[in-house]
Amino acid sequence: MDQVIHLSSRLSCDAHQAFEMFTVNTKLQIWLTEVAEVELRVGGLYELFWEPEDRENNSTIGCHITAFEADQFLSFEWRSPKQFKHFANQADPLTHVVVFFVPIQNGTQVHLIHSGWRSSPEWIEAMQWQERAWRMAFDALEKSV
Repeated sequence: MDQVIHLSSRLSCDAHQAFEMFTVNTKLQIWLTEVAEVELRVGGLYELFWEPEDRENNSTIGCHITAFEADQFLSFEWRSPKQFKHFANQADPLTHVVVFFVPIQNGTQVHLIHSGWRSSPEWIEAMQWQERAWRMAFDALEKSV
């Protein structure tokens, strides 16, 4: 389990606004997902739905926030889309995302670390798919702030 996705993005907003882009349902729905059901507390839901009419697929249903410090970092469990769910969403532990919000001049540097990827070929394929998805999401995030 040494495979890690690490992305970084510079946002032209303060750390509080950047943190809200990952924790406020209406803001998540601007750049990342169709429907967000996030409860900002340790153990709270971190459920995102890309096809709300099919809640079991292409969602993070059942995922929770594992830790956070407002405006500094957020960590949560993650589920893979349906083409990878037969192995990735049965894994214990699930893959895990940590996002750091670092104030910089004229904005916030956001670092995302998505860990827990195993090293078999199917896991590598899932990780590469997820990294492309995160890159597209971060492009949308940069445009939305």
